[in-house]
Amino acid sequence: MENEAALALSPLLVPLLWSVPLLVVHILLQGVTATKELGTDWNAGPRDDDRKASGILAGRAERASLNFRETYPVFIVLALTLAIMGETAGWAIFGAWLWFVCRIIYIPLYLAGIPYIRSLVWVGSLIGLLIMFLTALF
Repeated sequence: MENEAALALSPLLVPLLWSVPLLVVHILLQGVTATKELGTDWNAGPRDDDRKASGILAGRAERASLNFRETYPVFIVLALTLAIMGETAGWAIFGAWLWFVCRIIYIPLYLAGIPYIRSLVWVGSLIGLLIMFLTALF
């Protein structure tokens, strides 16, 4: 019962819950940019012809979305693990918010095609996950 109370009150659930709209933003960006290029008939249809968006912005939106989805399951597992463990402050929260903020900043940097800074922000998000992981271990 104590773990249930800790989970219900965990501040780790805030960035976890806000990560859902962030996922939706990625999906919408990918869909909107591809639809702009390929048309609404393509979007509404079954997409049997295997056409893919080939424009720069649509490609970047797709790659940014794929990149997000590579680390998203890890973030979910770590946030829930730490919440269940009762880690509700300090490094656990810092790591979660670092991942989340970096993932937000990453989107416009990737869409704009800004090198190096985008990569540093990506590394920042991984550092957030590493902090969460190490907090869970120790």
